[in-house]
Amino acid sequence: MSDALYYEKPVLLDREKHRGRRVRATSSFAFAGKANSLFLAGVEFNEACKEYAIVFTRAGSGKVVPVAMLGLRARENLFVDADAKWDAGYVPAFLRRYPFVLANLPGRTDLAVCIDEAFDGVDGKDGEPLFDAQGNNTAFLQNALEFLTRYQAEYLRTEAFCQRLEQAGLLMEMNAKADLVDGRSFTVNGLMIVDEKKLMALPDSAVLPLVRSGEMHLISMHLVSLSNMQKLVDRMAARGGALPPAPRPG
Repeated sequence: MSDALYYEKPVLLDREKHRGRRVRATSSFAFAGKANSLFLAGVEFNEACKEYAIVFTRAGSGKVVPVAMLGLRARENLFVDADAKWDAGYVPAFLRRYPFVLANLPGRTDLAVCIDEAFDGVDGKDGEPLFDAQGNNTAFLQNALEFLTRYQAEYLRTEAFCQRLEQAGLLMEMNAKADLVDGRSFTVNGLMIVDEKKLMALPDSAVLPLVRSGEMHLISMHLVSLSNMQKLVDRMAARGGALPPAPRPG
């Protein structure tokens, strides 16, 4: 999972190097201002489907993942406003963990806890300390680490869900096209959605496990969320500008 893509300077969290550092709370989402999509865990679908179009795409690793569509053009996030505030009621967990992230580092087989040193809220003056005078984790850092652990667990569950969709042949390609009133047209490729016809044709023996596991509910919320594509078009029309179309989310 290439989470570090949205972090400018992710470095390994070090008990000695960062002992005097503090993290100041901020409402800025400038770090995500150029992300036209981001990963969503299945547990988030219930809230996310009310505001975002949830689609599937193939990550750099080749695995299929669900993402919330945030824009239809490259390097544009329509949910980050001019003041770098998040313009939606639900903020995905992907963003709420910032400036921390679990990342794959060279020479390590496990995921390492990193912090984005480019974040201006990381300094030695204001905010919550990461470590106490003895070098132990503070309650603030411990809560952040627990959040990362829960996030990773949900990511793995979601990854398994996507694998089952793919193995069952339930995903189909979909290109999102936006036609604006001024004549401009944009297309986003590389999207996948659940094929409802194939879903309805599944035998009862295949449907029951989806229902019992709660995954049928995830599929339903994904399909309902697709109506939010029009909201993206409306946001894009209101914002204007002339950026090139995004070839695919990611």
